[in-house]
Amino acid sequence: MQLRLPSSVSEAQRCLAEGAVPVGGATLVWAGWQRDGFPEQAVSLRRLPEANAVGPEELGGAVLLHRVDATVPEVLHRAAGAVGTGAVRRAATVGGNIVGSTLRCLLPAALVLDARATVLTADGVYETDLAELLAKRLVLLALRWRTPLASGYRKLEGEAGGAPPLVVAVALHAGDEGRAHLRVAVRDGYDVLSGNAPYEPGAGAGTGAGEVLHALEGTELGELPADARDAVHDQVADVLARAAG
Repeated sequence: MQLRLPSSVSEAQRCLAEGAVPVGGATLVWAGWQRDGFPEQAVSLRRLPEANAVGPEELGGAVLLHRVDATVPEVLHRAAGAVGTGAVRRAATVGGNIVGSTLRCLLPAALVLDARATVLTADGVYETDLAELLAKRLVLLALRWRTPLASGYRKLEGEAGGAPPLVVAVALHAGDEGRAHLRVAVRDGYDVLSGNAPYEPGAGAGTGAGEVLHALEGTELGELPADARDAVHDQVADVLARAAG
């Protein structure tokens, strides 16, 4: 297998056009290749500057998870730090986790940040939403978002050999005329559910939080089991309290 390491977008496009298979840290594909056979060519974006940015409002698809630091919002930093072991985080990439993994540990964090994806194809580069990124399994160059007012992340303890542990991601965003809105995403098993609710800080932390939680019950998050809804309520209350303080 030839591993190609382009250092420019045009070169990366050419690799894809010539049939190279995208690969990040290979943590998810190596076993399958050993079983089914290796491709003739693979392409990694680890030398592509556009895919390696880490900043307050952007994160490259080729960034290794252990490099996702406090520069990014708390929800994304903590999500990356909770993936697997240290050895996995030193090899796995942001794009591989979101697009290539069935667990998609970073997806709830990206959803609550309302992130947009810059993607690479053989025909060019364009921006799209996370739904198209996942549906078409596109090559992720970078995620971009607007800085939230506050955010938080919680990953519950899972049972060995059981279903993936519950993940709750929350972010509070500024809005027009003093109004804000809260975005919540939950990974329950292999499913990712989300919901949004308006929030008025002037209503008082308690009243505002209660109204937010009531609104979230009317979204698909209201279909979660009771213990999962309790985890959502706790995380929402924590983020709103920190934002108010």
